Amino acid sequence: MVNFGKKLKAEHVEEWKVYYINYKLMKKKVKQYVQQNRINGKDRQQVFKEFSRMLDDEIEKVVLFILEEQGRLASQIQELESQRDAILETSDVSQVSKLKESYRKVGRDLLKLLRFVDMNATGIRKILKKFDKRFRYKFTDYYVGTRSNHPYSQLQQVFKQVGIGAVVGALSRNLAFLQDQEGSYLSIYDHPTAFVKDPVIEQINASVSKLNHSTNFLEFLGQHALIVPEDAIILCPSPTEEQLVDDDETYHLMSLLLNLVNTFLYMVNTYIIVPTADDYSVSLGAAATVCGVIIGSMAVAQVFSSVYFSAWSNKSYFRPLVFSSIMLFMGNLLYALAYDLSSLSLLLFGRLLCGLGSARAVNRRYISDCVPLKIRLQASAGFVSASALGMACGPALAGLLQIKFKIYSLTFNQSTLPGWIMAVAWVLYLIWLWIYFREPARDNQGDHDNALQNNSHEGHNTDIENGLNQPLLLDARERDDEEDIKDCHDSEEASSNDSRKPVSSIGEAYRLLTPSVKAQLLIYFMLKYAMEILLSESSVVTTYYFNWSTSSVALFLAILGLTVLPVNAIVGSCITRLFEDRQILLGSEILVLIGILLSFKFTSDYSVPQYITSALITFVAAEVLEGRVNLSLLSRVMSSRLAQGTFNGGLLSTEAGTLARVVADATITLAGYLGQSLLLNVTLLPSLFICIASIIATLCTFNTLY
Repeated sequence: MVNFGKKLKAEHVEEWKVYYINYKLMKKKVKQYVQQNRINGKDRQQVFKEFSRMLDDEIEKVVLFILEEQGRLASQIQELESQRDAILETSDVSQVSKLKESYRKVGRDLLKLLRFVDMNATGIRKILKKFDKRFRYKFTDYYVGTRSNHPYSQLQQVFKQVGIGAVVGALSRNLAFLQDQEGSYLSIYDHPTAFVKDPVIEQINASVSKLNHSTNFLEFLGQHALIVPEDAIILCPSPTEEQLVDDDETYHLMSLLLNLVNTFLYMVNTYIIVPTADDYSVSLGAAATVCGVIIGSMAVAQVFSSVYFSAWSNKSYFRPLVFSSIMLFMGNLLYALAYDLSSLSLLLFGRLLCGLGSARAVNRRYISDCVPLKIRLQASAGFVSASALGMACGPALAGLLQIKFKIYSLTFNQSTLPGWIMAVAWVLYLIWLWIYFREPARDNQGDHDNALQNNSHEGHNTDIENGLNQPLLLDARERDDEEDIKDCHDSEEASSNDSRKPVSSIGEAYRLLTPSVKAQLLIYFMLKYAMEILLSESSVVTTYYFNWSTSSVALFLAILGLTVLPVNAIVGSCITRLFEDRQILLGSEILVLIGILLSFKFTSDYSVPQYITSALITFVAAEVLEGRVNLSLLSRVMSSRLAQGTFNGGLLSTEAGTLARVVADATITLAGYLGQSLLLNVTLLPSLFICIASIIATLCTFNTLY
């Protein structure tokens, strides 16, 4: 892959070349500043002032041209509307077809403009990052903070285009009008879900959607899963029709369904014991707060299982799923037998085996690698929905198991039935898996590289029309690491193998973590910690303060779990269209903080309304964070080298979340030694401090999330 300067020179529109940012000049200027600083210690503030002025001039040049082109496109549409009125009066079908083609030509011109915006936005982001790296100073924070929030912001015109939306709307409306052959006009404004099946409009809508960071519910859920991050598609051009046919031939619906069922059953397995874990520990002679260790032991094992399952999925999907099912069967069997054998150690060992069977890394990887691109978003949404449904069904199922009987010497009660039921469920799943799962064929990496090389030689017009289905503003990050390598060696060339080579160790992955990535991982740790504290200690807290029964606790947890999908629907469909991701991120963190503060027991009277209200605020805000707001931002700021291989971004986020659960469950158990009267406040204190730290980290990296 060539560097950005050469890419800009090769892919620019020739007649517009004077309007692009002068990336080469700015790059030389940065090097010049570095040399001057080394030789004579040139004043840093003067450097910032000069470079800011240069960047302002370049951005102004770009913005004025964008506005000029938008005006030209708008004028063309106005002229076509006049022709449309005249043609429709004559009812000449051939003229209508010609007019539609004229509108499509305007659409193709708009695609060129969108590509122009993309290239310049990428150049701005890269030169800012280059300046920061060479000077070891957060110039980006200063520049973006002062320019993006100004009422006359020209930076906003590049990164947050709104005028283009009016042009897109006019094109869509007129093509919808002309497409109707029978004269029953269907307005896109009265029926916003109406879909204009015109390839140019599809490409424009996809481009503008990425440009404005807008999303729909399925996109939101897909990003929630960290399976289809916004910049994932940029690694290769849009699929051709032949590639889609190949995908359909290798795609197996039953295998995908089995993958989602595995996700569902694992989440049920995780949360089915939460309402009764305290009673189980008491029946084995331990304190009720040992439930933290019982629940958390599964997460402890998952810290290790995530790594070997991630590596295993590089070679197979069937074998890891079989191994996962066997481990979960054995773990649940031991969990159930621990009651009659009066062995807390056996119970904990059973939960550890369940954690060692966590195949969520395989579940994610299967969807990202084996599901055709055209339905990958739906499959990713299915992954999140299966997780949410399992989270709700686990406690709900536990609430129904309030029975007790014996078969020979085996006891079946509310404590052991979760183990028995899940053991049977995993046996049935294993049989289903063995019969129906189909191991997907793995493509040769060399073939993939050749395909990329062949695609790179396609014509410029095809690149414009197809390439704009890819993210526009977010693809800069994918090439940033390669550019940084070039800087370190003062070379204009970089190896595409190096820029795409997967990370091979945890240490190497850690070195790629920028402050922005670390901040997002801290936020993910915080939200998982807060949620685990809330869920794991709910049985102990509600029994102590409100004397709730197991059924009441199960109902409460099930209701919390059922809020996941409605909240995601609201955020994905509405809130993300009104606010930037970074604004939602900060607002959600503040809501988590408010929920934690409301959870504290400040007086002798701790009421049910206070507990439920604080729990809902904390849980819902944490769910908002876990979706597009945190994981989408994480995928955006994370190195492209962490998008593949064993030590990928999904693994890092999983490890951060799992570690948070382990620490939270250990905190509950340790706090139990201080007595149940202090349990609530003691376990909430770490949540409070971590939440405050995450808010500070967000504020420090706020402008880098632009």
